[in-house]
Amino acid sequence: MIGRPERSEAASYYFRYIDLVREDDPVAALAHQMEDALALFSGISGEHSLHRYAPGKWSVREMLAHINDSERVFAYRALWFARGLETALPSFDQDAAVRGASADGVAWAALIDEFRHVRSATIDLFQNLPEAAWSRGGIASDKYVTVRALAFLICGHAIHHGRLVQERYL
Repeated sequence: MIGRPERSEAASYYFRYIDLVREDDPVAALAHQMEDALALFSGISGEHSLHRYAPGKWSVREMLAHINDSERVFAYRALWFARGLETALPSFDQDAAVRGASADGVAWAALIDEFRHVRSATIDLFQNLPEAAWSRGGIASDKYVTVRALAFLICGHAIHHGRLVQERYL
């Protein structure tokens, strides 16, 4: 079993996401969450996916595009460090990425399919890691983070945004 990350494995602010994950096996958590997230998003109409709960807030489409982009970034960081690469990785400006995605112009069904594909690739990445890779880490966004913490972060980040969708958008 991989186990949960220690507090020393990531910046403290990442634990607001990591601590949302109830399972100790991040691969199982990612797989279970995929089905729940797909059910949530599939229950939202294309019209409602353009909804913003307040002026200046992201639409549901923008939020899902953000989840997809963030998962790709976090998975890339995990791959980088898992393979023993030591070069520090840059920060990720989520607001610039959301603007650049122009998600409100992408079909809602396409964004849902993209989530499915991104999550499947993430699960494949983590399922095939050698045991030693889980404890490797490096610098991303000027902070130390391990591969194990990134796996939990991906899942917890999606939990966080799924809750926002349920609480503020639906």
